[in-house]
Amino acid sequence: VYYEDTDAGGIVYHSNYLKFCERARSEFFFAKNMLPVIDGAHFVVRKMDCDFIASGKFGDILEVTTTLIEMKKASFTVFQEIKRDDKILFTASILLVLVKDGKVKRIDRKIEDILKSLFVKIDIN
Repeated sequence: VYYEDTDAGGIVYHSNYLKFCERARSEFFFAKNMLPVIDGAHFVVRKMDCDFIASGKFGDILEVTTTLIEMKKASFTVFQEIKRDDKILFTASILLVLVKDGKVKRIDRKIEDILKSLFVKIDIN
């Protein structure tokens, strides 16, 4: 956690958890020498359910995990956790929709295979 990520009290400003999650999702693509844009289409956040559990602080080393929860025709849902050591600081369930030229696009087999290779699927009951 850098100084710029914190508020005047030295704790992570709430909106920065969303940035950390976005960066983590992008890093999955970068690790495979890809961009999160496929055939001119990209993913946009449609819905988020966030839980701010504890505060990160200046100098902390944080870990972001991302798990595929559900795949639909034009969207998918991931669950992301931000931890410091083994303590969960933040969680989010995020629905992402595939968009091309400003319109929702069906996730074809190629894109589905890419997503499944990037994110491990689990069932949350």
